Amino acid sequence: MLVELSVPPEPRPLLLEVANISKSFPGVRALDDVSVTVNRGEVHCWIGENGAGKSTLVKILAGAQSPDSGKLRIAGVDTTLSSPHVAQSQGLSFIFQELSVVNGLSVADNILLGNEISRAAQVRSRASRARARELLSRIGFGYLDPRRRVGRLTIAEKQAVMVARALNIDAQIIFMDETTASLDRDEVDKLFEVVTTLKSEGRSVVFVSHRLSEVEQIADRITVFKDGRVVGTYASGEISVDEMVRLMVGRDIDQAFPRRDRPRGALVMEAKSLSTDHIRGVELSLHEGEIIGVAGLVGSGRTELLRCLFGIDAVRSGELIFDGKSRRFRNCRQAIGLGIGLVPGDRLSQGIVGLRSVEENITLTWTLGRHELGWKKKSKLIAQKYVDELRIATPNISKKIGFLSGGNQQKGIVARWLAVRPRVLLLDEPTKGIDVGAKSEMYRLIDKLAREGMAVVMVSSDLPELMGLANEICVMREGEFAGRLPGHCAEEEVMSLAMGHISGNAERR
Repeated sequence: MLVELSVPPEPRPLLLEVANISKSFPGVRALDDVSVTVNRGEVHCWIGENGAGKSTLVKILAGAQSPDSGKLRIAGVDTTLSSPHVAQSQGLSFIFQELSVVNGLSVADNILLGNEISRAAQVRSRASRARARELLSRIGFGYLDPRRRVGRLTIAEKQAVMVARALNIDAQIIFMDETTASLDRDEVDKLFEVVTTLKSEGRSVVFVSHRLSEVEQIADRITVFKDGRVVGTYASGEISVDEMVRLMVGRDIDQAFPRRDRPRGALVMEAKSLSTDHIRGVELSLHEGEIIGVAGLVGSGRTELLRCLFGIDAVRSGELIFDGKSRRFRNCRQAIGLGIGLVPGDRLSQGIVGLRSVEENITLTWTLGRHELGWKKKSKLIAQKYVDELRIATPNISKKIGFLSGGNQQKGIVARWLAVRPRVLLLDEPTKGIDVGAKSEMYRLIDKLAREGMAVVMVSSDLPELMGLANEICVMREGEFAGRLPGHCAEEEVMSLAMGHISGNAERR
Protein backbone atom coordinates (compact mmCIF):
# COMPACT_ATOMS: atom_id res chain seq x y z
CA MET A 1 0.00 0.00 0.00
CA LEU A 2 1.34 3.39 -1.03
CA VAL A 3 1.45 5.99 1.72
CA GLU A 4 1.20 9.57 0.53
CA LEU A 5 3.49 11.81 2.55
CA SER A 6 2.47 15.43 3.06
CA VAL A 7 5.14 17.85 1.92
CA PRO A 8 5.59 20.87 4.16
CA PRO A 9 5.34 24.22 2.35
CA GLU A 10 8.57 25.80 1.16
CA PRO A 11 9.82 28.27 3.79
CA ARG A 12 9.68 31.86 2.60
CA PRO A 13 13.10 33.49 2.14
CA LEU A 14 14.22 35.82 4.92
CA LEU A 15 14.02 39.47 3.88
CA LEU A 16 14.57 41.52 7.05
CA GLU A 17 16.30 40.54 10.27
CA VAL A 18 16.26 42.63 13.42
CA ALA A 19 18.91 41.20 15.75
CA ASN A 20 19.26 42.15 19.45
CA ILE A 21 18.16 45.76 19.02
CA SER A 22 18.02 47.94 22.16
CA LYS A 23 17.00 51.57 22.54
CA SER A 24 16.70 53.79 25.62
CA PHE A 25 15.36 57.27 26.24
CA PRO A 26 15.78 59.25 29.48
CA GLY A 27 14.04 57.15 32.12
CA VAL A 28 12.63 54.63 29.62
CA ARG A 29 14.00 51.38 28.15
CA ALA A 30 11.94 51.39 24.93
CA LEU A 31 13.51 48.28 23.34
CA ASP A 32 15.41 45.58 25.21
CA ASP A 33 17.32 43.04 23.08
CA VAL A 34 14.59 42.73 20.46
CA SER A 35 14.94 40.21 17.64
CA VAL A 36 12.32 39.69 14.91
CA THR A 37 12.32 38.66 11.25
CA VAL A 38 10.20 39.41 8.18
CA ASN A 39 9.95 36.84 5.38
CA ARG A 40 9.34 37.63 1.75
CA GLY A 41 5.68 37.60 0.69
CA GLU A 42 4.17 37.45 4.19
CA VAL A 43 1.88 39.60 6.34
CA HIS A 44 3.61 39.85 9.71
CA CYS A 45 1.51 41.49 12.43
CA TRP A 46 3.15 43.20 15.41
CA ILE A 47 0.93 43.60 18.46
CA GLY A 48 1.40 44.88 22.00
CA GLU A 49 0.19 47.46 24.49
CA ASN A 50 0.94 51.15 24.01
CA GLY A 51 4.56 51.68 24.99
CA ALA A 52 5.49 48.04 24.27
CA GLY A 53 8.13 49.13 21.74
CA LYS A 54 6.44 48.55 18.37
CA SER A 55 6.46 52.17 17.23
CA THR A 56 10.04 52.73 18.41
CA LEU A 57 11.19 49.78 16.31
CA VAL A 58 9.26 51.10 13.29
CA LYS A 59 10.95 54.51 13.71
CA ILE A 60 14.37 52.84 13.81
CA LEU A 61 13.59 50.92 10.62
CA ALA A 62 12.34 54.16 9.02
CA GLY A 63 15.70 55.80 9.73
CA ALA A 64 14.15 58.36 12.08
CA GLN A 65 15.98 57.02 15.17
CA SER A 66 19.19 55.08 15.74
CA PRO A 67 19.41 51.96 17.93
CA ASP A 68 21.78 51.93 20.91
CA SER A 69 22.92 48.41 20.02
CA GLY A 70 22.08 45.45 17.79
CA LYS A 71 22.09 44.80 14.06
CA LEU A 72 19.77 45.13 11.09
CA ARG A 73 20.09 42.91 8.04
CA ILE A 74 18.22 43.25 4.75
CA ALA A 75 18.44 40.26 2.39
CA GLY A 76 21.30 38.93 4.54
CA VAL A 77 23.40 42.10 4.36
CA ASP A 78 24.20 44.17 7.48
CA THR A 79 22.60 47.58 7.09
CA THR A 80 22.67 50.93 8.89
CA LEU A 81 19.47 52.90 8.32
CA SER A 82 20.87 56.34 9.03
CA SER A 83 18.03 58.37 7.47
CA PRO A 84 14.58 57.97 5.91
CA HIS A 85 16.20 58.31 2.48
CA VAL A 86 18.51 55.35 3.21
CA ALA A 87 15.56 53.27 4.49
CA GLN A 88 13.66 54.01 1.27
CA SER A 89 16.68 53.08 -0.85
CA GLN A 90 16.75 49.72 0.97
CA GLY A 91 13.19 48.95 -0.13
CA LEU A 92 11.32 49.94 3.06
CA SER A 93 8.18 52.07 2.92
CA PHE A 94 5.97 53.31 5.76
CA ILE A 95 2.28 54.18 6.01
CA PHE A 96 1.39 55.68 9.38
CA GLN A 97 -1.96 56.46 10.98
CA GLU A 98 -1.17 60.16 10.47
CA LEU A 99 -0.65 59.99 6.71
CA SER A 100 2.30 61.83 5.15
CA VAL A 101 0.45 63.14 2.11
CA VAL A 102 0.49 66.72 0.83
CA ASN A 103 -3.17 67.70 0.71
CA GLY A 104 -2.57 70.64 -1.63
CA LEU A 105 -0.95 68.50 -4.34
CA SER A 106 -2.59 66.18 -6.85
CA VAL A 107 -2.82 62.40 -6.55
CA ALA A 108 -0.10 61.97 -9.20
CA ASP A 109 2.21 64.51 -7.53
CA ASN A 110 1.86 62.70 -4.19
CA ILE A 111 2.53 59.28 -5.67
CA LEU A 112 5.69 60.42 -7.49
CA LEU A 113 6.83 62.79 -4.71
CA GLY A 114 10.64 62.85 -4.71
CA ASN A 115 10.77 60.55 -7.76
CA GLU A 116 9.19 62.75 -10.43
CA ILE A 117 9.29 61.87 -14.11
CA SER A 118 11.13 64.76 -15.76
CA ARG A 119 13.00 65.82 -18.85
CA ALA A 120 15.39 68.78 -18.96
CA ALA A 121 14.40 69.70 -15.39
CA GLN A 122 10.70 69.85 -16.39
CA VAL A 123 8.17 67.48 -14.80
CA ARG A 124 6.34 65.49 -17.47
CA SER A 125 2.74 65.82 -16.33
CA ARG A 126 1.15 63.44 -18.84
CA ALA A 127 3.68 60.66 -18.13
CA SER A 128 3.27 61.26 -14.38
CA ARG A 129 -0.51 60.87 -14.59
CA ALA A 130 -0.19 57.72 -16.66
CA ARG A 131 2.25 56.20 -14.14
CA ALA A 132 -0.02 57.13 -11.22
CA ARG A 133 -3.05 55.62 -12.96
CA GLU A 134 -1.13 52.39 -13.64
CA LEU A 135 -0.03 52.04 -10.01
CA LEU A 136 -3.50 52.78 -8.63
CA SER A 137 -5.07 50.24 -11.00
CA ARG A 138 -2.76 47.54 -9.67
CA ILE A 139 -4.28 47.90 -6.21
CA GLY A 140 -7.91 48.36 -7.26
CA PHE A 141 -8.12 52.17 -7.09
CA GLY A 142 -7.95 52.87 -10.82
CA TYR A 143 -11.05 55.06 -10.55
CA LEU A 144 -9.08 57.81 -8.79
CA ASP A 145 -8.32 60.78 -11.04
CA PRO A 146 -4.55 61.45 -10.87
CA ARG A 147 -5.29 65.19 -11.24
CA ARG A 148 -7.55 65.30 -8.20
CA ARG A 149 -6.30 67.14 -5.15
CA VAL A 150 -5.42 64.70 -2.35
CA GLY A 151 -7.07 66.88 0.29
CA ARG A 152 -10.44 65.93 -1.21
CA LEU A 153 -9.92 62.18 -0.85
CA THR A 154 -11.20 59.88 1.89
CA ILE A 155 -8.71 58.44 4.38
CA ALA A 156 -8.89 55.06 2.61
CA GLU A 157 -8.11 56.72 -0.73
CA LYS A 158 -5.19 58.62 0.80
CA GLN A 159 -3.83 55.31 2.07
CA ALA A 160 -4.10 53.94 -1.48
CA VAL A 161 -2.02 56.90 -2.65
CA MET A 162 0.61 55.96 -0.05
CA VAL A 163 0.61 52.33 -1.21
CA ALA A 164 0.98 53.47 -4.83
CA ARG A 165 3.92 55.63 -3.75
CA ALA A 166 5.52 52.56 -2.17
CA LEU A 167 5.01 50.60 -5.40
CA ASN A 168 6.56 53.43 -7.41
CA ILE A 169 9.83 53.03 -5.52
CA ASP A 170 9.48 49.23 -5.72
CA ALA A 171 9.32 48.84 -1.91
CA GLN A 172 9.75 45.25 -0.78
CA ILE A 173 8.51 45.72 2.80
CA ILE A 174 5.58 48.04 3.51
CA PHE A 175 4.93 48.93 7.15
CA MET A 176 1.33 49.81 8.04
CA ASP A 177 1.14 51.34 11.52
CA GLU A 178 -2.47 51.57 12.84
CA THR A 179 -3.72 52.28 9.32
CA THR A 180 -7.22 50.88 9.99
CA ALA A 181 -7.90 53.03 13.08
CA SER A 182 -10.02 55.59 11.16
CA LEU A 183 -11.56 53.25 8.59
CA ASP A 184 -15.04 51.75 8.53
CA ARG A 185 -15.59 48.04 7.90
CA ASP A 186 -15.92 48.32 4.11
CA GLU A 187 -12.75 50.41 3.88
CA VAL A 188 -10.86 47.89 6.02
CA ASP A 189 -11.94 45.10 3.67
CA LYS A 190 -10.74 47.16 0.71
CA LEU A 191 -7.37 47.76 2.40
CA PHE A 192 -7.02 44.04 3.08
CA GLU A 193 -7.63 43.36 -0.63
CA VAL A 194 -4.69 45.71 -1.33
CA VAL A 195 -2.56 43.84 1.23
CA THR A 196 -3.42 40.54 -0.49
CA THR A 197 -2.35 42.03 -3.83
CA LEU A 198 0.98 43.18 -2.37
CA LYS A 199 1.57 39.73 -0.90
CA SER A 200 0.81 38.03 -4.23
CA GLU A 201 3.53 40.18 -5.82
CA GLY A 202 6.06 38.82 -3.31
CA ARG A 203 6.12 41.96 -1.19
CA SER A 204 5.95 41.82 2.60
CA VAL A 205 3.61 43.79 4.83
CA VAL A 206 4.32 44.51 8.50
CA PHE A 207 0.92 45.31 9.98
CA VAL A 208 0.91 47.04 13.39
CA SER A 209 -2.55 47.11 14.97
CA HIS A 210 -4.53 47.03 18.21
CA ARG A 211 -7.54 45.51 16.44
CA LEU A 212 -6.90 41.85 17.20
CA SER A 213 -9.82 40.54 15.15
CA GLU A 214 -8.17 42.13 12.10
CA VAL A 215 -4.82 40.64 13.07
CA GLU A 216 -6.43 37.22 13.26
CA GLN A 217 -7.96 37.77 9.81
CA ILE A 218 -4.90 39.02 7.88
CA ALA A 219 -1.74 37.66 9.56
CA ASP A 220 0.60 34.93 8.37
CA ARG A 221 2.70 35.41 11.53
CA ILE A 222 2.15 37.39 14.72
CA THR A 223 4.84 38.83 17.00
CA VAL A 224 3.82 39.94 20.49
CA PHE A 225 5.69 42.82 22.18
CA LYS A 226 5.57 43.60 25.91
CA ASP A 227 7.59 46.17 27.90
CA GLY A 228 10.15 46.61 25.11
CA ARG A 229 10.74 42.88 24.60
CA VAL A 230 9.47 40.25 22.18
CA VAL A 231 7.30 37.73 24.03
CA GLY A 232 7.07 35.37 21.06
CA THR A 233 6.30 34.90 17.37
CA TYR A 234 3.46 32.62 16.28
CA ALA A 235 2.09 31.31 12.99
CA SER A 236 -1.47 32.27 12.17
CA GLY A 237 -3.82 29.78 13.82
CA GLU A 238 -1.37 28.93 16.62
CA ILE A 239 -2.67 31.67 18.89
CA SER A 240 -6.20 32.83 19.75
CA VAL A 241 -7.28 36.41 20.42
CA ASP A 242 -7.60 35.61 24.15
CA GLU A 243 -4.03 34.28 24.17
CA MET A 244 -2.81 37.41 22.34
CA VAL A 245 -4.42 39.58 25.02
CA ARG A 246 -2.91 37.50 27.83
CA LEU A 247 0.60 37.74 26.35
CA MET A 248 0.29 41.47 25.66
CA VAL A 249 -0.92 42.58 29.07
CA GLY A 250 0.31 39.73 31.28
CA ARG A 251 -3.17 39.06 32.66
CA ASP A 252 -6.69 38.11 31.60
CA ILE A 253 -8.76 41.07 30.44
CA ASP A 254 -12.50 41.14 31.00
CA GLN A 255 -13.67 42.28 27.58
CA ALA A 256 -17.30 42.39 28.66
CA PHE A 257 -18.87 45.85 28.58
CA PRO A 258 -20.38 47.42 31.70
CA ARG A 259 -24.10 46.97 32.29
CA ARG A 260 -26.28 49.70 30.80
CA ASP A 261 -28.47 50.09 33.89
CA ARG A 262 -27.33 53.69 34.41
CA PRO A 263 -30.06 55.95 35.84
CA ARG A 264 -31.02 58.74 33.42
CA GLY A 265 -31.10 62.18 34.99
CA ALA A 266 -32.20 65.64 33.94
CA LEU A 267 -32.13 66.93 30.38
CA VAL A 268 -28.84 68.80 29.81
CA MET A 269 -28.62 69.59 26.10
CA GLU A 270 -30.98 69.61 23.12
CA ALA A 271 -30.36 70.18 19.43
CA LYS A 272 -33.42 71.24 17.41
CA SER A 273 -33.13 71.12 13.61
CA LEU A 274 -29.45 72.01 14.01
CA SER A 275 -27.61 72.76 10.76
CA THR A 276 -24.11 73.91 9.87
CA ASP A 277 -22.18 73.89 6.59
CA HIS A 278 -21.73 70.12 7.08
CA ILE A 279 -24.79 68.76 8.96
CA ARG A 280 -28.51 69.29 8.41
CA GLY A 281 -31.57 69.17 10.63
CA VAL A 282 -30.06 67.27 13.56
CA GLU A 283 -32.42 66.48 16.47
CA LEU A 284 -30.71 65.34 19.69
CA SER A 285 -31.65 65.13 23.37
CA LEU A 286 -28.96 64.40 25.94
CA HIS A 287 -29.60 63.60 29.61
CA GLU A 288 -27.36 63.25 32.64
CA GLY A 289 -26.02 59.70 32.97
CA GLU A 290 -26.71 58.91 29.32
CA ILE A 291 -24.29 57.74 26.61
CA ILE A 292 -25.44 58.52 23.07
CA GLY A 293 -23.47 56.71 20.38
CA VAL A 294 -23.01 58.23 16.91
CA ALA A 295 -22.30 55.82 14.06
CA GLY A 296 -21.91 56.22 10.31
CA LEU A 297 -19.35 55.94 7.55
CA VAL A 298 -16.26 58.16 7.52
CA GLY A 299 -17.39 61.52 6.11
CA SER A 300 -21.02 61.08 7.18
CA GLY A 301 -20.93 64.13 9.48
CA ARG A 302 -20.15 62.41 12.80
CA THR A 303 -17.14 64.56 13.65
CA GLU A 304 -18.85 67.70 12.34
CA LEU A 305 -21.72 67.13 14.78
CA LEU A 306 -19.31 67.17 17.72
CA ARG A 307 -17.52 70.25 16.33
CA CYS A 308 -20.85 72.07 16.23
CA LEU A 309 -21.81 71.07 19.78
CA PHE A 310 -18.38 72.29 20.97
CA GLY A 311 -18.64 75.68 19.26
CA ILE A 312 -16.02 75.10 16.55
CA ASP A 313 -18.39 75.02 13.55
CA ALA A 314 -20.92 77.86 13.33
CA VAL A 315 -24.63 77.06 13.54
CA ARG A 316 -26.42 78.23 10.38
CA SER A 317 -29.95 77.37 11.46
CA GLY A 318 -31.80 75.58 14.22
CA GLU A 319 -31.31 75.86 17.95
CA LEU A 320 -28.96 74.50 20.59
CA ILE A 321 -30.42 74.48 24.10
CA PHE A 322 -28.28 73.99 27.20
CA ASP A 323 -29.88 73.90 30.66
CA GLY A 324 -33.14 75.13 29.16
CA LYS A 325 -31.61 78.22 27.54
CA SER A 326 -30.98 78.80 23.85
CA ARG A 327 -27.24 79.10 23.18
CA ARG A 328 -25.17 80.25 20.21
CA PHE A 329 -21.44 79.59 20.79
CA ARG A 330 -19.06 82.02 19.08
CA ASN A 331 -16.08 79.81 20.02
CA CYS A 332 -15.19 76.68 21.97
CA ARG A 333 -14.12 78.70 25.03
CA GLN A 334 -17.77 79.58 25.60
CA ALA A 335 -18.69 75.89 25.37
CA ILE A 336 -15.97 75.00 27.87
CA GLY A 337 -17.27 77.70 30.21
CA LEU A 338 -20.69 76.07 30.21
CA GLY A 339 -19.22 72.64 30.97
CA ILE A 340 -18.74 70.97 27.58
CA GLY A 341 -15.54 69.06 26.76
CA LEU A 342 -14.25 67.48 23.54
CA VAL A 343 -11.75 64.66 22.98
CA PRO A 344 -10.99 65.13 19.24
CA GLY A 345 -10.43 62.33 16.77
CA ASP A 346 -7.13 63.73 15.48
CA ARG A 347 -5.01 63.83 18.61
CA LEU A 348 -1.83 65.12 16.93
CA SER A 349 -3.23 68.20 15.21
CA GLN A 350 -6.20 68.94 17.49
CA GLY A 351 -5.60 67.15 20.81
CA ILE A 352 -2.11 67.38 22.24
CA VAL A 353 0.41 70.21 22.32
CA GLY A 354 3.33 67.96 21.46
CA LEU A 355 6.18 70.20 22.62
CA ARG A 356 4.54 70.90 26.00
CA SER A 357 4.81 68.65 29.05
CA VAL A 358 2.38 65.99 30.20
CA GLU A 359 1.44 68.29 33.09
CA GLU A 360 0.72 71.27 30.82
CA ASN A 361 -1.41 69.14 28.49
CA ILE A 362 -3.48 67.61 31.30
CA THR A 363 -4.09 70.95 33.04
CA LEU A 364 -4.50 72.99 29.85
CA THR A 365 -8.22 73.59 30.44
CA TRP A 366 -8.02 73.67 34.25
CA THR A 367 -5.49 76.53 34.20
CA LEU A 368 -7.59 78.80 31.96
CA GLY A 369 -7.83 82.16 33.72
CA ARG A 370 -6.31 80.91 37.00
CA HIS A 371 -4.18 83.38 38.96
CA GLU A 372 -4.81 82.44 42.60
CA LEU A 373 -1.95 81.74 44.98
CA GLY A 374 -0.64 78.18 44.82
CA TRP A 375 -2.22 77.24 41.48
CA LYS A 376 1.09 76.02 40.02
CA LYS A 377 1.58 73.55 42.87
CA LYS A 378 -2.02 72.36 42.54
CA SER A 379 -1.49 71.92 38.79
CA LYS A 380 1.31 69.41 39.44
CA LEU A 381 -0.83 67.51 41.95
CA ILE A 382 -3.74 67.30 39.48
CA ALA A 383 -1.51 66.09 36.65
CA GLN A 384 0.15 63.44 38.83
CA LYS A 385 -3.24 62.28 40.11
CA TYR A 386 -4.53 61.51 36.61
CA VAL A 387 -1.23 60.06 35.43
CA ASP A 388 -1.59 57.56 38.28
CA GLU A 389 -5.34 56.98 37.85
CA LEU A 390 -5.19 56.41 34.07
CA ARG A 391 -1.82 54.64 34.22
CA ILE A 392 -0.22 57.01 31.72
CA ALA A 393 3.22 55.57 30.92
CA THR A 394 5.62 58.50 31.35
CA PRO A 395 8.86 58.82 33.35
CA ASN A 396 7.48 62.04 34.91
CA ILE A 397 4.90 64.78 34.31
CA SER A 398 7.63 67.08 32.92
CA LYS A 399 8.14 64.80 29.89
CA LYS A 400 6.99 66.32 26.58
CA ILE A 401 3.74 64.56 25.69
CA GLY A 402 4.78 64.30 22.04
CA PHE A 403 7.35 61.66 23.05
CA LEU A 404 4.72 59.34 24.56
CA SER A 405 3.00 56.55 22.65
CA GLY A 406 -0.29 57.35 20.93
CA GLY A 407 -2.38 55.57 23.53
CA ASN A 408 -0.75 57.46 26.39
CA GLN A 409 -1.28 60.74 24.54
CA GLN A 410 -4.96 59.81 24.24
CA LYS A 411 -5.17 59.18 27.98
CA GLY A 412 -3.61 62.60 28.56
CA ILE A 413 -6.35 64.28 26.52
CA VAL A 414 -9.07 62.43 28.47
CA ALA A 415 -7.35 63.43 31.73
CA ARG A 416 -7.56 67.08 30.64
CA TRP A 417 -11.34 66.89 30.91
CA LEU A 418 -11.41 64.78 34.05
CA ALA A 419 -9.52 67.63 35.71
CA VAL A 420 -12.44 70.03 35.13
CA ARG A 421 -15.35 67.52 35.19
CA PRO A 422 -17.56 68.87 32.36
CA ARG A 423 -21.28 68.17 32.37
CA VAL A 424 -21.18 67.03 28.74
CA LEU A 425 -18.26 65.07 27.29
CA LEU A 426 -17.94 64.69 23.51
CA LEU A 427 -15.74 61.76 22.46
CA ASP A 428 -14.53 61.36 18.87
CA GLU A 429 -13.00 57.88 18.40
CA PRO A 430 -11.84 57.72 22.06
CA THR A 431 -10.16 54.29 21.70
CA LYS A 432 -8.46 54.95 18.34
CA GLY A 433 -4.92 53.60 18.40
CA ILE A 434 -4.96 52.31 21.98
CA ASP A 435 -4.35 48.72 23.04
CA VAL A 436 -6.87 46.20 24.27
CA GLY A 437 -5.99 46.66 27.95
CA ALA A 438 -6.30 50.45 27.70
CA LYS A 439 -9.58 50.05 25.79
CA SER A 440 -11.05 48.00 28.62
CA GLU A 441 -9.99 50.71 31.08
CA MET A 442 -11.48 53.42 28.83
CA TYR A 443 -14.83 51.60 28.65
CA ARG A 444 -15.00 51.38 32.43
CA LEU A 445 -14.02 55.05 32.75
CA ILE A 446 -16.72 56.23 30.30
CA ASP A 447 -19.32 54.15 32.13
CA LYS A 448 -18.13 55.50 35.50
CA LEU A 449 -18.39 59.12 34.30
CA ALA A 450 -21.93 58.51 33.05
CA ARG A 451 -22.93 56.86 36.34
CA GLU A 452 -21.64 59.96 38.13
CA GLY A 453 -24.06 62.08 36.08
CA MET A 454 -21.98 63.16 33.09
CA ALA A 455 -23.74 63.15 29.71
CA VAL A 456 -21.65 61.57 26.93
CA VAL A 457 -21.84 61.73 23.13
CA MET A 458 -19.48 59.17 21.62
CA VAL A 459 -18.49 58.80 17.95
CA SER A 460 -16.84 55.51 17.03
CA SER A 461 -16.05 53.40 13.96
CA ASP A 462 -15.90 50.36 16.25
CA LEU A 463 -19.54 49.26 16.26
CA PRO A 464 -19.18 46.62 19.01
CA GLU A 465 -17.99 49.28 21.46
CA LEU A 466 -20.91 51.56 20.58
CA MET A 467 -23.34 48.69 21.02
CA GLY A 468 -21.64 47.74 24.29
CA LEU A 469 -21.73 51.20 25.86
CA ALA A 470 -24.44 53.40 24.33
CA ASN A 471 -28.02 53.72 25.55
CA GLU A 472 -28.99 54.77 22.04
CA ILE A 473 -27.17 54.85 18.68
CA CYS A 474 -27.80 57.67 16.22
CA VAL A 475 -26.72 56.76 12.69
CA MET A 476 -25.54 59.54 10.38
CA ARG A 477 -25.52 59.53 6.60
CA GLU A 478 -24.54 62.41 4.33
CA GLY A 479 -24.74 64.97 7.14
CA GLU A 480 -28.17 63.90 8.45
CA PHE A 481 -29.51 61.51 11.05
CA ALA A 482 -30.57 58.41 9.09
CA GLY A 483 -32.25 56.92 12.16
CA ARG A 484 -31.95 55.88 15.78
CA LEU A 485 -31.45 52.41 17.22
CA PRO A 486 -31.37 51.02 20.78
CA GLY A 487 -27.88 50.33 22.08
CA HIS A 488 -28.46 46.56 22.05
CA CYS A 489 -29.21 46.51 18.28
CA ALA A 490 -27.39 44.33 15.73
CA GLU A 491 -24.36 45.51 13.76
CA GLU A 492 -26.22 44.80 10.51
CA GLU A 493 -28.96 47.25 11.49
CA VAL A 494 -26.44 50.06 12.00
CA MET A 495 -24.68 49.38 8.70
CA SER A 496 -28.02 49.14 6.90
CA LEU A 497 -28.89 52.68 7.97
CA ALA A 498 -25.37 53.99 7.34
CA MET A 499 -25.47 52.63 3.78
CA GLY A 500 -28.93 54.03 3.09
CA HIS A 501 -31.16 51.02 3.73
CA ILE A 502 -33.97 51.52 6.25
CA SER A 503 -33.99 49.07 9.17
CA GLY A 504 -37.33 47.89 10.49
CA ASN A 505 -36.22 48.51 14.09
CA ALA A 506 -34.92 52.03 13.47
CA GLU A 507 -36.71 55.22 14.30
CA ARG A 508 -36.32 57.50 11.27
CA ARG A 509 -35.87 61.22 11.81
